[in-house]
Amino acid sequence: MTKSAKVFFDIAINNKPAGRLTFKLFNETVPKTAENFRALCTGEHGKSKLSGMPLTFKGSKFHRVIPGFMAQDFTRGDGRGGESIYGAKFADENFKIAHKGKGVLSMANAGPNTNGSQFFICFTDTPWLDGKHTVFGKMEEGEKILDAIEKFGTPSGSTTAEITIADCGEVAEKSE
Repeated sequence: MTKSAKVFFDIAINNKPAGRLTFKLFNETVPKTAENFRALCTGEHGKSKLSGMPLTFKGSKFHRVIPGFMAQDFTRGDGRGGESIYGAKFADENFKIAHKGKGVLSMANAGPNTNGSQFFICFTDTPWLDGKHTVFGKMEEGEKILDAIEKFGTPSGSTTAEITIADCGEVAEKSE
């Protein structure tokens, strides 16, 4: 993995292309968490040895979007499931990076040391999550797309549109 891996999500809203979100991953601070996310973007690990499910975000839906808070993906459409590239779950690496700013990428979990593939993207500062969820990246491009995603959320978290990761991968480094 490069010093600062970059990955992308091509987002579809109600099966129509909406645009691209690009993220910089913090591999120097949280290398294991960043590598898990990068590999789930590329799909390079194929299928899970545990479930037989593809280890990729491609085709996943954001099942929970709360305006003024965050958008969360994933797996079964209800927040359950979501294996890491390391197996079912892996430990929290550290909590060195704060949930500060729009576009922060953080691991969703069910308590300490229960990271899998579920993540969320913050719409604003969320300091109450510091020390509980591992921040591993930040959005670099796609603010208008993130704003559009937020508009399809509700206070309960249910979405008013189908928001899908139509494609995802690693952004190739530009050669100089």
